[in-house]
Amino acid sequence: MKRSILYSIIAFCCFTSTKVIAQADISMATHWYNRANYNPASIARTEYIYLFSNVRKQWVGVTGSPTVFNVQASEYIHNLHSAFGISLVSDKIGATQAINPMLTYAYRISNEKDWSLSMGLSAGVFSRQIDGSLLEADNVSDPSIYTSMERIIKPDANVGIELQTSHFVFGISSTHLFSIAKDSSSFLNANHRYGYAIYKNTDSELFNFNVGLQVVNRSSLMVYEGNASVRFKHATGLNTGPREIFDLGITYRSSHQSTFLFGLNITQNLRVGYAYDQSYLTGYNKNSSHEVMLEYRIPSKAASTCIQCRNNDYWYY
Repeated sequence: MKRSILYSIIAFCCFTSTKVIAQADISMATHWYNRANYNPASIARTEYIYLFSNVRKQWVGVTGSPTVFNVQASEYIHNLHSAFGISLVSDKIGATQAINPMLTYAYRISNEKDWSLSMGLSAGVFSRQIDGSLLEADNVSDPSIYTSMERIIKPDANVGIELQTSHFVFGISSTHLFSIAKDSSSFLNANHRYGYAIYKNTDSELFNFNVGLQVVNRSSLMVYEGNASVRFKHATGLNTGPREIFDLGITYRSSHQSTFLFGLNITQNLRVGYAYDQSYLTGYNKNSSHEVMLEYRIPSKAASTCIQCRNNDYWYY
């Protein structure tokens, strides 16, 4: 009964529309590696404690352009069929600064060899500050110019569901649930709805390959994004399977942006990545964006779903 109620809540939040035009979700090119910012169900990663962080500087050379910092940690507890996580996002754009700490829970059911289904919920607060003293006005004596500092702190929540098989990932989610049907505001982070499908092939001893398509909806705005990447591996002949070496990827968005991604495995469980983002919008095509990513996995017995799993590191993508 509880599962049916949760399914209904997720479906309502993911497909209910709103006319709000407010602040957008953070933009991260490396979200194909970690979807937890917009789908809490994706933290149900088995076999290890998962640590992830990325920093993005958008439109380099443009005064007040966005700077985003994101850090996450999560662990799956097999005996509870549950994952627990924590995250913090900082997003600075011009005179505004947003802070978004969240706690995340995901429940996972599965037939270990064939599929897994997880349902997740994130809850926390969203804080945005506007510093009027940083605004540059043509006429500083204009009494209507906003020069003070104002901050709001409001509750925030995301919800999502994700289905994984050995070769496919499907997910839907909805962010900033308390913004649904709210009036437009400079402080408000608008409700977004996400849907995605990913094909992944991890069978080869030499490489992993995946392609994905994502749709993001905010009010009447729709953004489509396609991604393809290859992760090269080195065959070791050990029971643990081949070791991943590096990966290459490319993304294109209907908002006229393309991204080139590169990741390097420093060790079996430590990976660093870089993303170069190029906009083709008039006025921004000379200002690229750069993103650096750090991913670390700590093997955990509490998270393990098997005794010996050959080449199982990325069964869950």
